[in-house]
Parts: sequence; structure tokens; C-alpha cells
Amino acid sequence: MARMVHFELNSPDSNKSIEFFKKVFDWDINAWEGPQEYHLVTTGPEVTPGIDGAIMPSADGEPRTVNTLQVDDLDATLRAIDAAGGEIVVEKHAIPNIGWNAYCKDPAGLLFGVHQFDPEAG
Repeated sequence: MARMVHFELNSPDSNKSIEFFKKVFDWDINAWEGPQEYHLVTTGPEVTPGIDGAIMPSADGEPRTVNTLQVDDLDATLRAIDAAGGEIVVEKHAIPNIGWNAYCKDPAGLLFGVHQFDPEAG
């Protein structure tokens, strides 16, 4: 069973979105020190229910939310998505020292992410 573990808020103006969510919800938002603009979001203490995520610039200028599922075997999951009529829209790629990621759509067009933890990735 795959659990939802992360969200990404794709914003046409990430700075405006960051300020909004900080002000309204008191989220802790910090720039990730990776190769692209990506702001890690902590939505509350680890001892309370919920997930954390990120705010990032939208690649195509369209606002969207992408939820990511944790899987044990990304390659097997991508094969299962394909076999079930889904679509891989961003191929498997490494997030250095974190893991492997891909973005997919279900047969109805719903966008989601899949992630395999692997500190040796990249």
C-alpha cells in the first residue's frame, strides 16, 4: 500500500504563494539547497497528523497541487501504472541523496508523483 507523503504547490509566483501560506497558516518555509528553486514546507510538528511538502515555480505557469506517494520499487510501480492505462509524464529522475521520483497521470488525467527513498540516488 502506498502512502501520500508529500505535496508540491506549483505556483506561477512562488514568492507570493510563500508569503501567503506563511501569513495565513504560519507554515515554516525554507529554500532547499538543491539544483532548482524549491521551498520546503513544514505544516506542523511531527507529532501531529499531516504531511509536509514544498512550494515551487510552476514549469508551465499553471497553478496546481501534486501529491506524491511513497513506493518501495519505483520501476515496478511505473510498469504497473503503464499496464493499468496510466501515463508517465516525467520519467524517473534522481533527487540527489534523497531518492528517485517520477510524475504520472491516471487514465482520467489526474497528475500525481511517485517516490522511492534511496539516499544513494543521484
